[in-house]
Amino acid sequence: MLNTPKALRLQIALVGRTNAGKSSLLNLIIGQSIAITSPLAGTTTDVVEKAQELPPLGPVLWLDTAGYNDDTLLSTERRHATEKILARADIALLVCQGDKIEQPEEEIIAQLNERKIPYLKIYNQADKYTIKSTDGIAINATDVAARETFLQALKAQLLKVCPDDFFNQQPLLGDLLSPEQTAVMIIPLDYEAPKGRLILPQVMAIRDCLDNQQNIMVVKENNYVAALQNFKTPPALIVCDSQVVDKMVAQTPPEIPCTTFSILMARYKGDLAKMVEGAASIWQLQDGDKVLIAESCTHHATDDDIGRVKIPHLITHKTGKNLQFDYASGCDFTADLSAYKLVIQCGGCTINRRQMLFRIQQCEKAGVAITNYGVCISELKGVLKRVLSPFPSLTKIYQQ
Repeated sequence: MLNTPKALRLQIALVGRTNAGKSSLLNLIIGQSIAITSPLAGTTTDVVEKAQELPPLGPVLWLDTAGYNDDTLLSTERRHATEKILARADIALLVCQGDKIEQPEEEIIAQLNERKIPYLKIYNQADKYTIKSTDGIAINATDVAARETFLQALKAQLLKVCPDDFFNQQPLLGDLLSPEQTAVMIIPLDYEAPKGRLILPQVMAIRDCLDNQQNIMVVKENNYVAALQNFKTPPALIVCDSQVVDKMVAQTPPEIPCTTFSILMARYKGDLAKMVEGAASIWQLQDGDKVLIAESCTHHATDDDIGRVKIPHLITHKTGKNLQFDYASGCDFTADLSAYKLVIQCGGCTINRRQMLFRIQQCEKAGVAITNYGVCISELKGVLKRVLSPFPSLTKIYQQ
């Protein structure tokens, strides 16, 4: 993390009029006195840069700029310096005195819109001004006690506006094999499979292997054992559909790493460690608890749908609890999660990483555990530890 180059970090500029409290806000975010603060206008002259690891966003670079309405002798140079920063900023925080949006703020907003830079409004100095606007985050940047609450709100909003290309850098499985090694992919073709096609995670996995100069053998579940016997050198990885995971584990030699497409998607799109932690909550459910099944697409549910039929039946059978299941499809992720004990998210092949991370953070903020289809099914079938074998660091998390 410390060696991540600036060019690979999410760069966030703090912009606003003089004495709006940009430097104080940066100090609050970092939790250190990085930027010099003073009631005197024009205290910040040159851009102050500070790298930080900001989960779940990852490596970021904060850019504290000079006041946009600086009227000192160096105002023109400082304004030009701020405008240069906007050329490299991925996101901007527009720091305001209270919720005042006047000429300095309007000029900044025009610059941000022209450059198509997403921005958030931070209504600072909430101890001095009455803030009526609701389209920003209100804060008193000198109130250290409010830091954690503010950071939760800030990260949630940053996830909404963060550019997609910052997140979509995680390989699906190409980093789990060396070039020229072989992955075996077990793909059932049941009546839910799209006619003439494979589902998106399977296609993505195949493409990722090809991009990494790796070999793929694709088989149906009833041909897997015979295919495995034909290898002179064991394959480097086995990947299967979650619905046949117990059968695959039983037929796979213990020395061969194996996993599921859904678990790969949990790592690729979100935070697999959180999903593994969330699986433990399955065994803590009690009669009457509510579970939210979150589907990212709006497919037509079949009589044996994995999210609406199979998973609820499996959880009810394994836990022996009388549970209530609710369902959210597409972008209709429930805003109020307080009523739920567990959220089970699908693989998320139709949403981007930003959306997935936002859902995980919303659950974390509400104190609700979250897992995904593949992790949930593997845990309920007693094979989760086995299918985490490609990810040694997660074994400890699972055991804990």
